[in-house]
Amino acid sequence: MSEKKQQVSRRQFLNYSLTGVGGFMAASMLAPMVRFAIDPVLQANSGSEMHAVAEVSEITTEPQRFDWTVKQVDAWYTSDVTKSAWVYKDENDEIVALSPTCKHLGCAVNWSGNPDFPDQFFCPCHEGRYYKSGLNVPNTPPNAALDLFEYEVKEGTLHLGNIVPNPVKKGGAQ
Repeated sequence: MSEKKQQVSRRQFLNYSLTGVGGFMAASMLAPMVRFAIDPVLQANSGSEMHAVAEVSEITTEPQRFDWTVKQVDAWYTSDVTKSAWVYKDENDEIVALSPTCKHLGCAVNWSGNPDFPDQFFCPCHEGRYYKSGLNVPNTPPNAALDLFEYEVKEGTLHLGNIVPNPVKKGGAQ
């Protein structure tokens, strides 16, 4: 048996060395970018964070505006953000928590904000109107119903969470 030694030429050695060094440099440059791209997927999802807003005994059938403050973290900057909701009890004694943000231009809506249209939400930016249920009034600028807040009641206190689309469709309760 004859054993042949396989020799690597100078050209092959340089080719292997440069390919290895180049691959290592490319991997070291791409690793942070890949980590940045998939980092949100790796973060634990806390789900809907609920915040105490009001005592259930304070809520009436007339929409009332309730404000609360949440901590917002943007990278290294933490700030307090004030959120609002229009809250009332419907005819079935169920709590309804509507977002005050108009679906047309994002302005803040007010309850009975226009004396010509009492018992409606009114957007002063473009005279948009919504029924008490949050449904947009036909032939006015808003093209969708006001969004709702997720909510739960704990020990007599109303807690609000994330905003969800309003399921009220055209022809729904006014």
